[in-house]
Amino acid sequence: MDQNIQNGGSTSTSPYNNDHAQNNVTAPSPYAQPSSTFDALSPSPAIPSNTDYAGPHTFDVSFQQSSTAKSATWTYSTDLKKLYCQIAKTCPIQIKVLTTPPQGAVIRAMPVYKKAEHVTEVVKRCPNHELSREFNDGQIAPPSHLIRVEGNNHAQYVEDTITGRQSVLVPYEPPQVGTEFTTILYNFMCNSSCVGGMNRRPILIIVTLETRDGQVLGRRCFEARICACPGRDRKADEDSIRKQHVTDATKTSDGMKRPFRQVSHGIQISNIKKRRSTDEEVFCLPIKGREIYEILVKIKESLELMQFLPQHTIESYRQQQQNLLQKQTSMPSQPSYGSCSPTHGKVNKLPSVSQLMNPQQRNTLTPSTGSGPNRGH
Repeated sequence: MDQNIQNGGSTSTSPYNNDHAQNNVTAPSPYAQPSSTFDALSPSPAIPSNTDYAGPHTFDVSFQQSSTAKSATWTYSTDLKKLYCQIAKTCPIQIKVLTTPPQGAVIRAMPVYKKAEHVTEVVKRCPNHELSREFNDGQIAPPSHLIRVEGNNHAQYVEDTITGRQSVLVPYEPPQVGTEFTTILYNFMCNSSCVGGMNRRPILIIVTLETRDGQVLGRRCFEARICACPGRDRKADEDSIRKQHVTDATKTSDGMKRPFRQVSHGIQISNIKKRRSTDEEVFCLPIKGREIYEILVKIKESLELMQFLPQHTIESYRQQQQNLLQKQTSMPSQPSYGSCSPTHGKVNKLPSVSQLMNPQQRNTLTPSTGSGPNRGH
């Protein structure tokens, strides 16, 4: 018994005990992956990189040629680098390498949010789809994972113990005889518009080729949208991008070929008063139609005459306008069926700007009025 007590004393829980230190060395790391063929994989970084990287094996991801028909369950736009697919529908992705990766290499697919303000959040399914029995009964994949692999019993679903990011891994398989690609069938289990999930926030799918210990040998990235009508949404996005490119090209072309338009049209009304006394620039405005031309000439002459009127004359003119407005609003309305007497409806006509000026002022403006718009066609 004493011997047992002595042995018990030798197994003290003191952290300085040598035997206890040796036991700690053999304890499993809290960051180790579950025991499986992928138990040596290291945790992913907090913010995964979305930069394409071909790597030493020229890793590449591609899609089969697809149409924009409304009946298509998935389609890929090479111009936008964007996948459109329906929820829980099979999307075949082709994996290609020029040289064989090392034994035990794996293919990882991980969703991340595209915008910087959302990139730190983990992409998961919405609560409605996660808790629903549809698409979940009989599945080995955890219900919260957005990406699933179809037709591969070796797929493993991983949730990083530190970042919480979810991904799915499959062992790399060389292409079959006569083919260049290895095809992986992916399913996306939640719509991009689902409230509580992606909530219309754009996502990226990062596909990486990795070694058993998590070293990245290649990386490809593309945007994904899970929607009800992939063909329609792809066509709408591509049309929008084309229109934007045409608009940008037109603006650039106009800015290089016709800069004088921007100068003439860019004159701000608020700056006219400041520039009246010093602005001596002359502009030519092409006008179509004699009637419009005559109206613009009168406006031009009135603006030029206003510069030479004394301030008290301008104030008097404005007061007359105000009195006329008040007089018209105070007059009773006439019946529409009766004839209006000339004496009741008569209103004194206000003088024009040129009539407010004395003869000497009009004579001094005679040469300047001839500098109006060109009267020739």
